[in-house]
Amino acid sequence: MLIGLTGRNASGKSTLVEWFSKKGMKSFSCSDSIRAWLREQDKEITRDALIEGGRELRRQGGGGILAEMLIEMLDGDDAVIDSIRTPAEVSALRSRGDFFLIEVKASEEIRWARLQSRARPGDPIEKNVFLEQENKELRAKDAAGQDLEATAEMSDFQIFNDGSVEKLNSELDDLWAKIT
Repeated sequence: MLIGLTGRNASGKSTLVEWFSKKGMKSFSCSDSIRAWLREQDKEITRDALIEGGRELRRQGGGGILAEMLIEMLDGDDAVIDSIRTPAEVSALRSRGDFFLIEVKASEEIRWARLQSRARPGDPIEKNVFLEQENKELRAKDAAGQDLEATAEMSDFQIFNDGSVEKLNSELDDLWAKIT
């Protein structure tokens, strides 16, 4: 089984990755392909570099290239994949036949608070920058761009991650029962 996660920044996708990993699934990110490419280019791995690196890889290999690279790496193994950001990636992953896409949702206020508390390198420290970055990722201007809205429209399930960890775990238990 292959489970993909899409959602806006700081919606809680990493928390879901941890949950599915505890179920025995390997974890990957579409961004892993970009990180490897950036290392080969001897470039620093920043949020902006990941975005532009993804655009460049998509220009070179098509919209689904990051997912296609991951499918090869997986070799049929069960996995959860984070950071699915384009419809072409969803289409590539669906080609495996055992793929489910989950959109992880959380309010802007909660996502902003999470972003501030996690303080990952490259995370914006000003809310207006956070919102500007998000707006750039919502709709693609060309085939190489991120398109979170169109990707979310392809989801099989939605998880609302605005509550407690216990509530989230309960929702995930219910979802797991549906898909297994």
